[in-house]
Amino acid sequence: MNHVQHFAMGDWLLVLAYLTSAVGCTLGLACTLQARYATDARTRLGWLGLASLSLGGVGIWVMHFIAMLGFATPGMPVRYNILWTVLSAIMAVVAVFCGLLVFGVRAKFAWWRLVAGGVITGGAVNLMHYTGMRALEIKGTIGYNPWLVLLSVVIAVVAATAALWFTVAVDKPLHRLAAGVVAGVAVTGMHYTGMAAMEVHLDLSAPDPSGVEVFSFLFPVFVLAALALAVPICAVLMAPAPGSRPETPAPRPTVSQV
Repeated sequence: MNHVQHFAMGDWLLVLAYLTSAVGCTLGLACTLQARYATDARTRLGWLGLASLSLGGVGIWVMHFIAMLGFATPGMPVRYNILWTVLSAIMAVVAVFCGLLVFGVRAKFAWWRLVAGGVITGGAVNLMHYTGMRALEIKGTIGYNPWLVLLSVVIAVVAATAALWFTVAVDKPLHRLAAGVVAGVAVTGMHYTGMAAMEVHLDLSAPDPSGVEVFSFLFPVFVLAALALAVPICAVLMAPAPGSRPETPAPRPTVSQV
């Protein structure tokens, strides 16, 4: 494998990427909790839509975008295919929505919904990552170590399942914050495991890649990210606390519940 850099702009990108993921995931899981306590289907779907926007759009895709700012092939250009880049963002939001729909469509807890939701949501992290990597264009070829790819899938699924469980198994806000921290670990850990799986072979004789530089669409991405966070934040702040709703759902899960 030829030499590539993952922190060309400095190690601070790892911190920024993780914090972005943790914030987006925490807000997304807060919206998921609101969805589970919603009294009608339309409101529930609305909350799940906001959750997928925060979790899939910011917690997963924007985190990936920030982390990729550090990717470089020294002395050679790196470009991105806009179509695949946009497609990866759409797929992240849609796939997360499907996972949350399975888990959060009912207030009553069920283990099969937790596992299915974790598998789909964790899979969404991987789907976005490798779709986003399809947008990467360099002077050379990119392959992947299948074992590290499999490890990245396991990391994402296990941590996503744990984060979803946190949203219904605990009552304290601090514990709910822990759910977002766990989900942030899942996304960030999966990303860098997936990057470690890359097998890059640079070719000086290859034509320069097509596409655009990452800084060409940096500003619109951050504007969209700010909007994707602002709407759910306002919604969560204005929503009543789940425990204060006039109608309460089934009690929180215990180990013996199915």
